[in-house]
Amino acid sequence: MAADQNTVNKAPVLNSDGKAVVRDKLQPDWWRKIFAGTVLGGATAYGLVGIFAWAGPGGISATDKVQFNMWMAALLWLLIFSFTFLFRSGNQALIWLGGCAAISQLLLFVVRGALL
Repeated sequence: MAADQNTVNKAPVLNSDGKAVVRDKLQPDWWRKIFAGTVLGGATAYGLVGIFAWAGPGGISATDKVQFNMWMAALLWLLIFSFTFLFRSGNQALIWLGGCAAISQLLLFVVRGALL
């Protein structure tokens, strides 16, 4: 018996009232999600760390801030990368992380230009 095309990508879940509702499943399009998490998640993490480096306490020339920023970049990137797989589709991951990367890089450009 073949599964109905409309029910293949559906899964029952419980909502906040405890009632079962049918939602779309997470789609396993791994390549797009891996690309989004690796490239766009990395760009987002480096943008956020750069904003903190320039606008955070002590500015860019703070003494012990370099080591902290290196560790924070890796931590943020891994956090973003791991949550990338919770997007419902790879396209959704690309759109959201692409937007976040663009905004973080734009803000870094603005903050860096204002503080130079």
